[in-house]
Amino acid sequence: MPARFAITPGTLLRGRISYSQFLQGYRTGLEPVLMAAAVPARTGQHVLEIGCGAGAGLLCLLHRIPTIHGTGVEKESDTAALAQQNMAANQQQNIRILNATFPDVFLADTPQPEQYFDHCMANPPWHAPLGTASAHPRRDLARRMGADTLPTWIAGAARILRHKGSLTLALPAALADQAIFCLSKTGFGGVTLYPFWPKAGRESRIVLVQARKGVKSPARVLAGLVLHEADGAFTPTARTVLEEGAPLPGL
Repeated sequence: MPARFAITPGTLLRGRISYSQFLQGYRTGLEPVLMAAAVPARTGQHVLEIGCGAGAGLLCLLHRIPTIHGTGVEKESDTAALAQQNMAANQQQNIRILNATFPDVFLADTPQPEQYFDHCMANPPWHAPLGTASAHPRRDLARRMGADTLPTWIAGAARILRHKGSLTLALPAALADQAIFCLSKTGFGGVTLYPFWPKAGRESRIVLVQARKGVKSPARVLAGLVLHEADGAFTPTARTVLEEGAPLPGL
């Protein structure tokens, strides 16, 4: 890794996963851990993470279900290299990282069998295209959504998912309506909203939007998960997910 990009070693899931990230720029939050806890993967299945960053989501998912195969697509070359480093540090042989742009990396005239996935997940950039750019280009790339990012990623996932395969998106609540519209337009159904409440009685700011390709089940809004107690500590249920790698309850 170039010396100009200082890296800080750390961990995920309370020390269960070795995880390094850049000292400056975008820093991993709770979203990829929560997203990984929602993916309904089973032994032998193939999971794609779109915009995988340094690999937090894939590492957490493979910790919970080590018998699946993971692929991460990351556009930024230094971040993709760091993701590879994190895979090696955790001796993860079942995860491959592609330094490429999604969905271009899979745009063949006819997708090959190995290009179909059972599940996709993504924590897309959250911020609007306009506004003040970050001083750190990697942070800006990771956080600033292009005008077509969400519909392009959803349409790309629809192309490479198997029938009834799932797509899980970690989003700000303000983007949930756009995601549901795009999902419906591209052949997804069974949309499920799973809100995260910062504290009991507080407005949800983060939601998971999960849907399945080619199904017609009605939409659902689940009870979700309260993340923090009144004193700011994680709730016991949130701790089992964020520190032990447990699946999300009620999903």
